[in-house]
Amino acid sequence: MTFTLPELPYAYDALGPYMSKETLEFHHDKHHKAYVDTGNKLLEGTDLQGKSVEEIVKAAYNTNQPLFNNAGQHYNHIHFWQWMKPNGGGAIPGALAKKIDEDLGGAEKFKADFIQAGIGQFGSGWAWLAVKDGKLAIMKTPNGENPLVHGAKPILGVDVWEHSYYIDYRNRRPDYLKAFIENLVNWEHVEKMYAEANA
Repeated sequence: MTFTLPELPYAYDALGPYMSKETLEFHHDKHHKAYVDTGNKLLEGTDLQGKSVEEIVKAAYNTNQPLFNNAGQHYNHIHFWQWMKPNGGGAIPGALAKKIDEDLGGAEKFKADFIQAGIGQFGSGWAWLAVKDGKLAIMKTPNGENPLVHGAKPILGVDVWEHSYYIDYRNRRPDYLKAFIENLVNWEHVEKMYAEANA
């Protein structure tokens, strides 16, 4: 199973004004494509060919850093595009909202802490909502790392590499994160991944 670049699930201009057509063209067509192309080259001739993206990410962690970097970023971006939708944000679905209340102190506290995780990730990386040991947890990781390699299952992630926001927000990462959580999140996809994480 080689890596393939997925189509965006919406038009390039569909996430405006929170994420521009130009950002999506660069981010999807150039950056994500580079992870796919480089990942495929690094995968050639290894015993990981034919494995799922998740298996490759876990197996390459701490054993094959170049492959891990590209496979991790491919996995992260496959979901990143799905974690957003036009007219996103809004109310968190029932079962997930209840779990956020139980584990993270409610929706508003969760949003603030999630934004803070993204702000606090020094340099490139990601902020996450993940399921770990049956509980929801907010995490942050550097570069292409994700919760899979820390014994957790990501259900929502936001890219805080500069290419994700610099065209639209320049150095205002907090504004980007606020726009993401309030106006872009596709809670249906988060809910689906939450159900799968608990299956």
